[in-house]
Amino acid sequence: MKMLRGLLIPALALLLSGCDAVLFSPSGDVARQQRDLIMISVVLMLIIIIPVIVMTFLFAWKYSEKNKNHGGYDPDWNHSTVLELLIWSAPLLIIIALGAITWTSTHKLDPYRPLDQIDASRPVPAGTKPLVVEVVALDWKWLFLYPEQGIATVNEMAAPVDRPIEFHITASSVMNAFFVPSMAGMIYAMPGMETKLHAVMNKTGDFEGISANYSGAGFSDMRFRFHSLSDADFAAWVAKAKASGDTLSREDYLKLEQPSEKEPVHFYGSVAPSLYNAILNRCVESNRMCQSDMMAIDKQGGQGVVGTYNVTSLDAATRARVGLDTAGPRYVGALCVGTGSAGQPISPAGRPL
Repeated sequence: MKMLRGLLIPALALLLSGCDAVLFSPSGDVARQQRDLIMISVVLMLIIIIPVIVMTFLFAWKYSEKNKNHGGYDPDWNHSTVLELLIWSAPLLIIIALGAITWTSTHKLDPYRPLDQIDASRPVPAGTKPLVVEVVALDWKWLFLYPEQGIATVNEMAAPVDRPIEFHITASSVMNAFFVPSMAGMIYAMPGMETKLHAVMNKTGDFEGISANYSGAGFSDMRFRFHSLSDADFAAWVAKAKASGDTLSREDYLKLEQPSEKEPVHFYGSVAPSLYNAILNRCVESNRMCQSDMMAIDKQGGQGVVGTYNVTSLDAATRARVGLDTAGPRYVGALCVGTGSAGQPISPAGRPL
């Protein structure tokens, strides 16, 4: 038994040595602030938890039946204002402190909020232009588009150290989550919607990015490498991507969008114009109405006759991709016409005819 106890501590140390403490050794300023927030919250809670645990064992020992020196427990009071103040003041002060920290950090660490500092001692220089990276979560791989550089990559991205990064994030089919633990917190990626993240890396190196939301069979291998580079190395990385000679056209994207697992890193030296906006608005195919256009029509009162285009123009390949039957094209034979309150006929858009 003694030998087993002696082996317990080394065994625990060996198990813990395999843990990745990346959240507590961040390389980006946003992740550093998030780490500090976690540590401050834990310390504030331990101020209550540790004394309670200590007193639990102390009272259990002091007033146990085996302790003959406690002299009996027979209090002669039923209320103490001083004791009540002591019991409730400490938790109340901690709740106030946590509330204040939560309020300030929620606004300061808002992922949509542009950065105002490179790190704790350096503000963002005036006129600094962030690096824009458009992120698309595919099944089961990551696509990164660099509109300023005109390149795209699969399962690998890079950024210059100490330069703010502005991420625009969406997904192709199912909800996912973009997460580089060394850089910043997790941000969801959703089809037909765009989320944003502002972050910065303060150290050079290679870091791991992951999918943090289960999205199907290939989820476990949906990982990518994040290279934090010097300005010169980042320029060389962009030149390497451009040298690939491949073009990410809309047709190539539709092939890339198909589910695949353990996709190798791939570079595209050029990208079809407005590809990210087409992905975001779910209209990569030329015969599909963009979501933004559809919403604009709805804002004007409804689709009406214009909406029939979406029904009649989808070819067999597009219908198969979006999960519709492929028996053949559909046709609109008629549009319903109702009557208004005064009896006059009205269009499907709600306008008098």
